[in-house]
Amino acid sequence: DLLSVFKHPEAETNAAVHAAELMDTTVELIRQLVYKREKLLSGHDLSTLAEVTGCAAQLRPIKCSDTCLTEKYRSIDGTCNNRKNPLWGAANTAYARWLPADYEDGFSAPKGWNQSKTYNGFSLPLVRQVSHEILHTRNENISLDSSYTHMLVEWGQWIDHDMDLTPQSASTVSFMDGTDCSHGCINRNPCFPIQIPAGDLRLGGGTMKCMPFIRSSPACGSGQSSFLQGQLQPREQLNSLTSFVDGSMIYGSTASLARKLRNFTQALGLLAVNQEFSDGGLPLLPFAEKKSPNPCALTRDSCLANASDVPCFVAGDSRSNEHLGIQVLHTVFLRESNRIATTLHQLNPQWSGEILYQETRKVIGAYLQIINWRDYVPKILGPEATEAYLPPYSGYDESVDPRISNVFATAAFRFAHVTINPFLSRLDENFEENPSHPSISLHQSFFSPWRIIEEGGIDPILRGEIFTLAKLQTATQMMPEELTEKLFHPKKALSLDLAALNLQRGRDHGLLGYNSWRRFCGLPEAHTFSDLQHILNSSYLAHKLLKLYGTPENIDVWIGAIAEPLLPSARVGELLACLLGRQFQALRDGDRFWWENEGVFTPRQREELAKVTLFQILCDNTHLHHLPADVFSTSHFPSDFVSCKSSQIPRVDLAAWREDSADTPCGPVPLVEGAHYVQCKASVFFECWPGYIREGPSSITCNVEDREWSTVLPVCRGKTYHRKSLGDSCIKNVMLF
Repeated sequence: DLLSVFKHPEAETNAAVHAAELMDTTVELIRQLVYKREKLLSGHDLSTLAEVTGCAAQLRPIKCSDTCLTEKYRSIDGTCNNRKNPLWGAANTAYARWLPADYEDGFSAPKGWNQSKTYNGFSLPLVRQVSHEILHTRNENISLDSSYTHMLVEWGQWIDHDMDLTPQSASTVSFMDGTDCSHGCINRNPCFPIQIPAGDLRLGGGTMKCMPFIRSSPACGSGQSSFLQGQLQPREQLNSLTSFVDGSMIYGSTASLARKLRNFTQALGLLAVNQEFSDGGLPLLPFAEKKSPNPCALTRDSCLANASDVPCFVAGDSRSNEHLGIQVLHTVFLRESNRIATTLHQLNPQWSGEILYQETRKVIGAYLQIINWRDYVPKILGPEATEAYLPPYSGYDESVDPRISNVFATAAFRFAHVTINPFLSRLDENFEENPSHPSISLHQSFFSPWRIIEEGGIDPILRGEIFTLAKLQTATQMMPEELTEKLFHPKKALSLDLAALNLQRGRDHGLLGYNSWRRFCGLPEAHTFSDLQHILNSSYLAHKLLKLYGTPENIDVWIGAIAEPLLPSARVGELLACLLGRQFQALRDGDRFWWENEGVFTPRQREELAKVTLFQILCDNTHLHHLPADVFSTSHFPSDFVSCKSSQIPRVDLAAWREDSADTPCGPVPLVEGAHYVQCKASVFFECWPGYIREGPSSITCNVEDREWSTVLPVCRGKTYHRKSLGDSCIKNVMLF
């Protein structure tokens, strides 16, 4: 199904998922057959089982290399960012828990697993019922945000896809009894279906009794496999991405994916682009390997005469095809990455393709950090919360845990789902409805890269994103029916409900309820109707919530948080401001490669980086000629628009990255024929050109006292000189750190 398309893990993630699930299932079988597993398995047996399943490898400590280049560039998977805790923020590790997990059995089963169980004297409401009775809003009944455009919403999703992705179970069938999660309505791991309440407007009268839902994969060392850590621990979930804002949605979070996304035909540090189509001469994302059936053709009418089978795009994040808005940003930043790499090559022809790639990735990461923390976060948190949670940067703090918290990924940063406009505007050069390719309903943009290929490229969509208003969150207008009734709506298949999915995922992950998180943030709790009415500033919502949940103690954190009134000049309430503010502070202060951290960039480079704007990135990588200076804020055309050639908007000057090979204590860097090089402190690292092989050392060092270089230089020879004792071509030895 379409939901599984963007949950499909990469090879490294797949290994972690399979290991955890195999271990979890095996131990669960032992527990059922012989209640106390130690009666059946010795400690040696358990260790052997951990090795065989692969869980032991997932928990094995890693050793960080200590070289100049690993100090200079991030690892692709986020490891060793923190030298004392090398796995903090790394891909394929467990989310952080800011509060203990809250499972029905105290260990693994989500709340609602046993539907007859009560909490604080009340049964939990079905998540589809909560969605239908509180969140569901007709598309035509939404209110629009008078301050912000839909690009603000789009940026939130874009940056979220840089920070977290939870892989679901690799299996869609229960090992215990063969229950198929796609069809069965019984709770059997990994199946946790969303039950359809009687009287449901869309589904209650039909034969469908549930929506499929597959639990998130456990993490090795938690749940049934936690005995490996020496004590039983509640089930945890994996983040398959690096936590850091580092451009992983562009470059990937694993070595295998990063290699697939690169262009190795020339040593220029470029990303691969589409070889079949372009967008008016500008590159598009490359196609993924074709699948049958093609998941990116399921949303179009295959009976049309011109219905070509356009494959999905491929990018650093597997959700790049989710809808047209996110595809646009993926395309823009692919182009920007290649534009920067090309400019850096012109400035530093001595740099190898690998160094060009790493330097470009480093610059792009800084761009994302600056735009997000300077332009996006303050608009969401408001001035007071921004000042409280994000004081001026004071440097890297290795004691700060930068991992994404479970509550952030599973609830808090999903706040923006209630700000999504149910229509996707496509506008012409005058920012009016495009007559050739008019605006469409949001569900028509899901998994449809063919629209970019066949319907005018990314420019009409981009104009719509920066000119169309975001949806405004109100107590009576929460989530449009495009998302509650038509999510991932393929032909002849059941569409899903985003609100119900969010609530079910929170229970799957064992998130504590609304009151517990208000207590965590030092905010007053709701114990009565009067308390809840006061906190939400809405008797309507308080009544609706208590009618379903019975008591404030049972309210799911996501619905409670988005129900709060917005703080002044903010787009979230006080609980979300706390949870988001804490996370963005940890991501900044706990990142050794944060752009402002001393030594990451030179003072001149930091001065240039601070000039970056999303305005300029869009101008440089599209056919647009005029844009509002702040693409997140509402504007009027043409009075508020600025020419892309205007000197009013500052530009980043990449000349600050020019490297002077003569500026060393030992004089000019010795040249090696057939090799690129990069300076790193007192060392120079050489990499042979494609088609050449290296003899001798890979680097030389400047002896500062003697002011002399190492006497032995490497030699790069053509492949015709190849000997068995020599390594492969340098192009294969990419430093994916």
